[in-house]
Amino acid sequence: MHLIKLGATDSTNAYLKELLASKDAPDGTVVQAECQQKGRGQMGREWHSEPGKNLTFSILKKFNTFPVTRQFLLNIISSLAVVEVLNTYDVPELKVKWPNDIMSGNQKICGILVENVVKGRTLKAAVIGIGLNVNQEDFPYGLNATSMKLHTGSEAALDNLLEALVHAIEAAIETFLQAPYNEVRKAYEALLFAKGIPSVFETRKGQKFSARVKGIDETGQLRLQHDTGDVRTHQFNEIKMLFG
Repeated sequence: MHLIKLGATDSTNAYLKELLASKDAPDGTVVQAECQQKGRGQMGREWHSEPGKNLTFSILKKFNTFPVTRQFLLNIISSLAVVEVLNTYDVPELKVKWPNDIMSGNQKICGILVENVVKGRTLKAAVIGIGLNVNQEDFPYGLNATSMKLHTGSEAALDNLLEALVHAIEAAIETFLQAPYNEVRKAYEALLFAKGIPSVFETRKGQKFSARVKGIDETGQLRLQHDTGDVRTHQFNEIKMLFG
């Protein structure tokens, strides 16, 4: 693991993308920050993390032949790998809130942001950003968040946890990119948060509607059953779930 440790940075994803643009980042480079000042999640949401208590890091993966139509696979694979590691720490009730927030019960414990570098019809590289609440015990009011320590009662060694997560993500990429997509999709759908439960969603324009999560399609779009009974697909960053 080629690890770059930073005291503070605006965003480990942004830092790693700058390294990639300067051609100074080999495949597998990991950038970790003790304090991430402008961490981002999906739809531009900020990631709140107490310095020195959690893991905020990004991994660079490079590819030769990765069709751009399958890029959501990296979101799926990263989510499955994080859940696998958290299971070894006995974190309870783990689910994936589409597209790639990891929930423990009804609270968010981890956020994942995958940013891709595309050339033509091929995915050339991906920066996989992970923000995991590990030893933090206090969160801003109104933030629906939890941590590993709040659930397990004990502190986790950040260096050991980082190594386990990086290894799991890299191993999962090697394994799942060779597997049939339906097999990977079923594993992801089995972990979908609030699957089959009436939930409230909101569009980018602020319109709210009720629907049930059914699964995802072949490109990773969310399949929702609306109150009319119709099953429709919704694109990445098009909607957000308000419940949870």
